[in-house]
Amino acid sequence: MKKILLISALILPLAACSQTERGAGIGAATGGIIGGAVTGNVRGAAVGAAVGGVAGALIGNANEPGRCYYRDRYGRRYVDAC
Repeated sequence: MKKILLISALILPLAACSQTERGAGIGAATGGIIGGAVTGNVRGAAVGAAVGGVAGALIGNANEPGRCYYRDRYGRRYVDAC
């Protein structure tokens, strides 16, 4: 049960993010884990997180070229051409 709550707490905040933000977050987390595991130090994890974040943002942004996310005054999000 604790694992489910932990995973929910980490994943649910991504539901309100745009595709670019999701890609950057997932890329940074994955890059940090891989960088730390490969090098065995914090510097490798930091470099991996930076590279993964940039790569994830680029991949997330490429999914819907020419489409932007907007919010109205009530906080509702909608997609329209940029």
